[in-house]
Amino acid sequence: MHVEIWSDLSCPWCYIGKARFDQALAAFPHRVELTHRSFELDPQLAQTGPTTGAEHANKYGLTPAEARAAEENLAGIAREEGLDYLVDFRDHGNTFDLHRLLHLAAARGLHDELLTLFYQGNFAAERSIYDSEHQVEIAIRAGLDEAEIRAVLADRRAYADEVRRDEDEAAQLGITSVPFFVIDRKYGVSGAQSVEAFSEVLKRAWAERQPELTVLGTGDEAGCDARGCELPNVGSTGGTRTPAI
Repeated sequence: MHVEIWSDLSCPWCYIGKARFDQALAAFPHRVELTHRSFELDPQLAQTGPTTGAEHANKYGLTPAEARAAEENLAGIAREEGLDYLVDFRDHGNTFDLHRLLHLAAARGLHDELLTLFYQGNFAAERSIYDSEHQVEIAIRAGLDEAEIRAVLADRRAYADEVRRDEDEAAQLGITSVPFFVIDRKYGVSGAQSVEAFSEVLKRAWAERQPELTVLGTGDEAGCDARGCELPNVGSTGGTRTPAI
């Protein structure tokens, strides 16, 4: 079974949704192939640096007090899932470079490790995730080679097509918000659902992809089972069961 997850590093619900989905996946007994896809919530943000919390609040028509109350609410929900979450600090910025680094990590088999560390860096650390040196340090901790990391950050064409391809696919599928989970290109699940909801949709998708077996006949046909094998009688379609050798 294949699950694709569209998300953005600036999205707190993506941070929470990943934790919940990971819990559901850990309890799921079947093999699931995961592909993380890029999605920029605000690709128009300046590439040069982060915006302040006040500027970000103003963009959504919130007062600083309202923005803080919303952050405190999100922090409580995140902590219920065992996640660290800082209320008083978080920069907001363009996530394009972060997504490019995530594609590098995917090419090296380290996507989940880097995604987890980027989320922690954005929501639970006091140093800006939009600082390029911080990005390098985090990517090294995830297991990536420093020279490769710096080469990707220096060349804005590196993995840019992969990011844009993910975003184009999201548009074709009608995805306008994240997190968004697509299972076998048959089921779409929007938002940070509960662990129980994720578990249910995984079970349903798995059950529906398995063909139902229709058994024909009476069950009396000659054959072998744990008790032995049928030996045919001369002139008969039946036989006598003898112990298997």
